[in-house]
Parts: sequence; C-alpha cells; structure tokens
Amino acid sequence: MAQGLIEVEIKFIPGPGTEERLQELGGTLEHRVIFRDTYYDTPELSLMRADHWLRQREDNGWELKCRGAADVLGPHTQYMELTAEPAIVAQLCEVLETEGLGAGGVAAVLGPLGLQEVASFVTNRSAWKLVLLGADEEEQLLRVDLDTADFGYAVGEIEALVHEEAEVPTALEKIHRLRNMLGVPTQETAPAKLIVYLQRFRPQVYQRLLEVNSSRERPQGTKHPDSSLG
Repeated sequence: MAQGLIEVEIKFIPGPGTEERLQELGGTLEHRVIFRDTYYDTPELSLMRADHWLRQREDNGWELKCRGAADVLGPHTQYMELTAEPAIVAQLCEVLETEGLGAGGVAAVLGPLGLQEVASFVTNRSAWKLVLLGADEEEQLLRVDLDTADFGYAVGEIEALVHEEAEVPTALEKIHRLRNMLGVPTQETAPAKLIVYLQRFRPQVYQRLLEVNSSRERPQGTKHPDSSLG
C-alpha cells in the first residue's frame, strides 16, 4: 500500500456543553466551515466491503481511507489516510484488481474503475485543536471535529495523526484521556455520518454492508445496525 498518515480516531455524540468544555481544557477553535462530501464506490460496493472509503470534499480534493491494523480492539478506529491522487489511484487499482490506467487523476479513473456516487451530503463543522501531555510527558496534538450533517445527524470525532504504527498506542492513550475529560461514556460508540446517511437514505446499500460485515466488525464502528442512532 502507498504510504500515508495513520489516522487514529474515536467518534462520539457531542452534548450541548462540549464546546464550552473544550475551551475549559485549553482547546482552540480553528475554524467553522461548511462543506459537501461525495462518496464513490462500485455498484457491488467493492471499496466499502474492503473497508476502503473514497471521498471527494468540495474545494478540498480527494481522500481515500484504508483500514489500518486488523487487530485493533475497542471503540476506536485506525485508518491510513491517502490524499495524493497518484497514491489514491494506485491503491484503488490494487483493491479493484485493475491495471493499465496510466497516470491520470482520480476523476479520470472513476469511469474505467466503475466507480459511481453512493452518497453526498453537507456538513457544518467546528474544528478544534488541543495539546495533551501523556504519561511519557510528550505532547500530542489532538483535533476534535464537531459535525452536524444536513440530514440532522450530529457526531464528534477526536483524532490524532501519526506516521508510524509504533506511535499509535501513545496517541490512543491521549485520545482516551480527552474523551474522559469531555465526559463521554467509556463504551459509547457513534457511527460515521456516511453510515447513518446510508441507513436512512440508501437502506439497500446499508443492508448489503451489514451482510458483508456480519462475521467481522461493523463498518466504521457500527457494532449494531441501530447503534447510537436513536
């Protein structure tokens, strides 16, 4: 697989006092932004079934998330994040077992790879950053995104980006600490916006994903079809 940053994250349901608590902890609001994400896959959901998630963010380019270590335990997820188009195309060709597409960008290979839009929605985000010290006394930059999608679903995410697998446990320890400081229940999990979108608006696609993942962890933390959806 092409190299990229490792994204370690925990999703949670934010409360009305989450932003105030972040301020109390020394967090800094970086920006508030509204953007549209559009996700692509084959009609057979070949990418999602392989735990790969291809997204185009309005005015911000392409991103491909690839599931990280298979032995990850707990409510967090770990992904390799690719943003360079040549790396994304190379990984797409590997997963979809296709060769000879040349050096074009992602948009140029959508048709040849049989990729089509499966979801598109707008998110209103407040993006925060916070530096925490761990038991090792090393600083870790954590980012907290508080999102509300245009279909009414709100979700938060605590994220750390690292370069090596060896850095993951330390980053995860600090993520857990911040989650506890925010008052998030230890066992709480929240599905990603895309999963909720598919459940509500593309139920056949959602059901297909659940069937494919019935013998392993649900996609992006959805441990049960109705987990945290209310």
